[in-house]
Amino acid sequence: MELTKLRMVTIVAESILEERICARALELGASGFTVVESRGHGSLGRNAGEIPGVNVRIEIVVEDRVAEDILQGISKEYFNHYSVICFLSDVFVLRQDKYRKKGEAQG
Repeated sequence: MELTKLRMVTIVAESILEERICARALELGASGFTVVESRGHGSLGRNAGEIPGVNVRIEIVVEDRVAEDILQGISKEYFNHYSVICFLSDVFVLRQDKYRKKGEAQG
């Protein structure tokens, strides 16, 4: 069993941003993403979690360079105008080829 270290960018954002964020992540080099509805309580108080689809949690597993590009883009484009948080985690994956765009060489 061979594990490969990658990064997981996690973004919690208003659901209106889902399509834009996911499309941009793919443009920047992500091969895919996972999206789930979310609710919670943070620095701004309780979110309107009673309304389905208010927030989404987007998880994107990528190499360092792509993770940095995604985080930089999110912070510049959305932090000042939307309720968005991001965090970065180290992850270890099996089947590393699943986390590369088709036709992209192993780096």
